[in-house]
Amino acid sequence: MKSISVFCGSSEGNDQQIIKMSHELGKTLALKGYTLVYGGSKLGLMGNIANAALENQGKVIGIIPGFLKRKEVVHTGITELHTTQNMHDRKLMLNEMADGIITFPGGFGTMEEFFELLTWAQLGLHKKPIGLLNVNGFFDDLIRLFEKMTVRGLLKEENLSLLIVEDDIELLLNKMEDYKPAITGKWITKEQT
Repeated sequence: MKSISVFCGSSEGNDQQIIKMSHELGKTLALKGYTLVYGGSKLGLMGNIANAALENQGKVIGIIPGFLKRKEVVHTGITELHTTQNMHDRKLMLNEMADGIITFPGGFGTMEEFFELLTWAQLGLHKKPIGLLNVNGFFDDLIRLFEKMTVRGLLKEENLSLLIVEDDIELLLNKMEDYKPAITGKWITKEQT
């Protein structure tokens, strides 16, 4: 992997461990030579991760829809900035420009991006590793929900295995580097195998 899209909150929140880890994630990505691809905001956890990457000589690519750019939330100090017409085009570009995806704590927007890219993986539309950085147990309830979905027969084990969950940045990145997609099942065409 050379580039990683990070989905995270445009708010900083009030959990000091999450705030601290946002800086650590940006720094680690930069020091390991990964390009950070993210939503282009200067605010919240998004801004923290981008700033930490920049402070450590990392390359940072922001992708922001025009209407958010006009609201002055855009980070003007990043390496590259791409402006899209809408949120959907932003998500497409976040996927296209990355070799892997990390979901960090955030709100509805973060979850929407995460679920769509995870669904795309399930459908075989990409074979990129998807990591969930479970900082301070933030995603514990979501992980339990995934397990319940599997137990109740609504989510296949093979699809659950598309997700890499860790609470440590280094371990998560190592598992993402070693990821081998096992895309099988009813959604896959002969061209994708």
